[in-house]
Amino acid sequence: MHRTRNDLTLRTRTAMVELLNARLADALDLAAQAKQAHWNVRGANFIALHELFDKLHAAAGEAVDEIAERAVALGGIARGTVQTVAKSTTLRAYPESISDSRAHVEALANAFAAFGKAVRKATDVADAAGDADTADLFTGISRDADKYLWMLEAHVS
Repeated sequence: MHRTRNDLTLRTRTAMVELLNARLADALDLAAQAKQAHWNVRGANFIALHELFDKLHAAAGEAVDEIAERAVALGGIARGTVQTVAKSTTLRAYPESISDSRAHVEALANAFAAFGKAVRKATDVADAAGDADTADLFTGISRDADKYLWMLEAHVS
C-alpha cells in the first residue's frame, strides 16, 4: 500500500483495495464480453444490438475506471492486466462460438446479472467496513448494471 492522507485505517483501505480489485476483474471481463458480442452478433436486429452492445461496453469501461481509480486513491494498486483478470474474474466464460442475436443477449444478460449481484454484495461489505465512499461507488455501478440488464431482458421477453 502507498502512503496517503486518507483517514481510513490501513486495515480498512487494504480490505477495500482487495474488494475493489475483485470487482475490477469482473468489470474488465464484462467489458470484454460486451465487445465480443458487439463484434460477432448476427441476425435481423443486428444494428440495434450491435449499437447496444457497444453502449454496454462503454458503460462497463466507465465502471472499470471508477473502480480502478478508487483502489489507487486508497493507496492500493489497480490490478487490471489480462492475466490477473483471467485468474480473478467470477463471471462465467463468454461462449465464443455464438453469433445468433438472442444467444448474445442471453449471455450478456447472465453476465450483467452476475456482475450486479457481485457489486451489490461489495456495497454491503464496504458499508460494513465503514467505507461509505466505496459503498456509494458500488451502489452507482449496481444501478447502472441493473439498467443495462433491463435493456437486455427487454429483447428476450
